[in-house]
Amino acid sequence: MKIKIITDTTGPVEASLTEENPKTAKAIWDALPIEAYANTWGDEIYFSIPVDAAQENAKEIVDMGDLAYWPPGNAFCIFFGRTPASRGDEIRPASAVNVFGKIDGDAKIFKKVRGGEKIRLERG
Repeated sequence: MKIKIITDTTGPVEASLTEENPKTAKAIWDALPIEAYANTWGDEIYFSIPVDAAQENAKEIVDMGDLAYWPPGNAFCIFFGRTPASRGDEIRPASAVNVFGKIDGDAKIFKKVRGGEKIRLERG
């Protein structure tokens, strides 16, 4: 399954949902489309979404381009580099996240997005 992440700065960016955490991926898919406003934390964009999912194979270190759900904040997260919690070159969320997808292409395009920018998620 594919989704599109759309901002005024980036235009549409495609991502693929993975099988790693199928319950989380399905809950997010079922909630689409979603509109929100981006928050930034280092090289991470996150925003609250209308999904309430439990931890599912949660990870404390993620990879470049991972899409994840952060259960404590009911948040959709896009990782494209180091965060304030990172040690060395790792990409570390604030706490464990459910990775459910991956950006198709170069995730660093999200470095252009500023806090408060409108972001839309839709089925691709």
